[in-house]
Amino acid sequence: MTDVRTGQAPAMLTREEFGKRFRMSFIDPLFESASDAIDRIEDIAWQAYSKGRKSPLSRQAGAGFADPAFELSSEWLDTRQRLIRAQDAWARPETPTRVLLICGAARNDGTCPGEMSKTFRLLEQIRGVFATTGMHADVLDLSLLASEYGRRIHPCKGCVSTAMPLCNWPCSCYPNHALGQTSDWMAEIYERWTAAHAVVIVAPVYWYQSPSPLKLMIDRLVCADGGNPDPTRTSGKNPVKAKALEMAGWDYPKHLAGRVYGLMVHGDVAGVENSRRALSDWLDWMGLIDAGPQARLDRYIGYYEPYATSHEALDRDDAVQEEARNVGRAVAQTVSALRSGRWQPDHPDLRNPRPK
Repeated sequence: MTDVRTGQAPAMLTREEFGKRFRMSFIDPLFESASDAIDRIEDIAWQAYSKGRKSPLSRQAGAGFADPAFELSSEWLDTRQRLIRAQDAWARPETPTRVLLICGAARNDGTCPGEMSKTFRLLEQIRGVFATTGMHADVLDLSLLASEYGRRIHPCKGCVSTAMPLCNWPCSCYPNHALGQTSDWMAEIYERWTAAHAVVIVAPVYWYQSPSPLKLMIDRLVCADGGNPDPTRTSGKNPVKAKALEMAGWDYPKHLAGRVYGLMVHGDVAGVENSRRALSDWLDWMGLIDAGPQARLDRYIGYYEPYATSHEALDRDDAVQEEARNVGRAVAQTVSALRSGRWQPDHPDLRNPRPK
């Protein structure tokens, strides 16, 4: 048996330090009139933290689990049930084709930047294509993380690197009520990915990389690639049991495989090709199906021109707008062919000898 290495985690906060951090959310003088109520809520929050009440709402897992009597988070069980329903609908031929359009920029005009992103404008060009096909286009605008109250995607905790079965599908690390890690948007996002027959991502380049809202979602989708759909097999988050289960043989199930994807990355100076390649590799790895070269694009808009005139640069670039629409057309054609049985994978009989 492999060892579980420990010694990195910090000590619990003191009561005083916990109180300071808790109070940071109530610094506005408007809260002064409710100071007594905040005192009481702080004390309750301290009890939840000090007693480690991660999942205060729980129930028995029930039928279909290895250990039906094991208590699991009620919130996680509800999310899992929604994913099962979404996957069932996805697999039915009569279900209308759903396309998830993801705006990967952090900028919009509802917060500090004061202006919409070029990414959103390009996504609108693609959405216009799907409006003529009868397919349902579901827009996931990740910039809401930066502009909408209470909208959060918490970071991946890296459970998979301890052992793949420790990473649950869907992610069970959140909500963690003891740590105040709640209102996690990923519960909804997992369902929207599961329901989609195709996914299109449009993203800018920030410092040679994907923007942080997009990267948060990407990291949290690790559970879709090999994640454990039955946490009772590891008694929740027991790393010893998870390691033993992986070493006994794990099949790394690809929970989102078989969906079509398109991708458009844009920038103004550098990094578009590497970012597009990384995103393509990630989607390929998860078992998604690319819609061809016209659906995997990296382009510069306003190359080395001022940021202040970047929207005008996009206005002038009729070619890049048409290329964006071609991403949508390529995805629409491919997903139609796939769902009608006219598209077949290359080398369907080849087995991956090293799944992970």
